[in-house]
Amino acid sequence: MIQINKEALVERFMRYVQIDTQSDPESNSFPTTEKQKDLSKILSAELQTMGLLNVELDEFGYVYATIPGNSEKVNIPSICFCSHVDTAPDCSGKNVKPILHKNYDGTDITLPDDTSQILSVVKSLYLKTQIGGDIITASGNTLLGGDDKAGVSIIMQAAQYLIDNPTVKHGDIKIVFTPDEEVGKGVAKIDMQKVSAQFGYTLDGGEAGSLEDESFSADGATITINGVIAHPGYAKNILKNAIKIAGEILDALPKNEWNPESTEKREGFVHPVSVNGIAEKATIGFIVRDYTREGLLSHHNRLKKIAEAVVAKYAGVTMEYVQTEQYRNMKEILNQHPEVVANAAEAIKRSGLEVIQENIRGGTDGSRLSYMGLPCPNIFTGMQNIHGKQEWIGVNDMMKAAETIVHLCMVWEEKS
Repeated sequence: MIQINKEALVERFMRYVQIDTQSDPESNSFPTTEKQKDLSKILSAELQTMGLLNVELDEFGYVYATIPGNSEKVNIPSICFCSHVDTAPDCSGKNVKPILHKNYDGTDITLPDDTSQILSVVKSLYLKTQIGGDIITASGNTLLGGDDKAGVSIIMQAAQYLIDNPTVKHGDIKIVFTPDEEVGKGVAKIDMQKVSAQFGYTLDGGEAGSLEDESFSADGATITINGVIAHPGYAKNILKNAIKIAGEILDALPKNEWNPESTEKREGFVHPVSVNGIAEKATIGFIVRDYTREGLLSHHNRLKKIAEAVVAKYAGVTMEYVQTEQYRNMKEILNQHPEVVANAAEAIKRSGLEVIQENIRGGTDGSRLSYMGLPCPNIFTGMQNIHGKQEWIGVNDMMKAAETIVHLCMVWEEKS
């Protein structure tokens, strides 16, 4: 029977979340913030102390490590467990004060540093599953950072278990911690030779038992409007203001469909994320999402036609439409390696949980890693209400995730 050290896991998580590792979407450095390395340095040192091999923290903030295989079997695939150290720029990650709420009884929790922040089962239905267990929140002024320090903590605790219990047979286990996942750069500088695994799993999911084997396919789109400029005092019948035309394009977008606010499940969308410019020239940045490449193409065509129809009303105004690939649906790759998902499902079942196989309305490092030679679905951590002040996580869920990792290592060894 696998017994994950609850107190050690809680201590580890609560210590990690107090380290500010927020990434910065406006930065051109790598990592986008040096402070992400503050946690990476700690993880590297702790992995070395545990006795893992090939522990390395590189210049970009990636941490690599290996738990060598201990099975007599040969040709066991090496598998990698991966999580990201950065937290989202959506909400402050500075001076996080984690609070452990023991034996949660189902009543509302008022966060002490901002009493307007009230956690309740009415708004967070999943809280009902935690009654009688322990949960962790922040204090009300910041996010908690469970995304993805929960994944980091879970992998670290599972690694400690494997080191402490050599009777658990497994092949080579690789561990990778990445920076900048929250700003879409999580694998931009990763060294796949150092990863050196055949299959991988990100620990970056939510509800206990969830196994995500499908992500959005994602593009960016930029529309640049070239207006007609004139001195505003003598601009009658001449000036064509690019900023106003950009606003008109945005206003022409559908209001009740085709956007994140009105879509769910397998519906794609187009979402404006930035507007910049002056009267002469303006740009609008979009993210474009769908589960299929055909869907992406359809969205691009529709968006471009909407913009062209607006621009055509203004003589002398021109536009450019630039499409940029971001990541693709991991399902296309995972379908070629069904054992990767099947083994994860078996490990979740052995942990006593029902498998909830889901698609992600977003992407993970695993989306890109799958196309870089490392088929990589996403496993639960328990994190809830991420990127906000009411973020929380159940301790039992984290323990089950760590147990799932250990079972998964055993499953790969057994089936080889």
